[in-house]
Amino acid sequence: EKLRVSEPPNAYDFGQIINAVNANKDKAACADLLTITDPKMLPVLLSNKLEGETFSIFIQSLECYVVGKDPGLAYQHLFYLSKAERFKVVLALLSKTEKEHVQQLFDLLAENPTHQYSLEDLESLKKVYEL
Repeated sequence: EKLRVSEPPNAYDFGQIINAVNANKDKAACADLLTITDPKMLPVLLSNKLEGETFSIFIQSLECYVVGKDPGLAYQHLFYLSKAERFKVVLALLSKTEKEHVQQLFDLLAENPTHQYSLEDLESLKKVYEL
């Protein structure tokens, strides 16, 4: 059964949806969640709960479902994800495969430029992601 996603009003509800998304490895539902969530709210909604599994499904969802439709939104989510608590810790623990997914997402963003970010913006964000 497809996971139904609505905009989470707070960090607790966001966490509950993320747990369900992770349990089902449901990238489509995660993409739905990211599409209806204001990127600026990501650090607040994640609170101190950013984990590798969550980071990984965010990246894969953005790569598979969001960047093709709305590269600006994908960029915004990457930007604000990097402001989340525990971002540096999670980044340090990524596997080689997970790092490749992040690189692929940045490659897709570079191939689909929009007025919402410049290639310079993209390059500086890549440095934050240690690519």
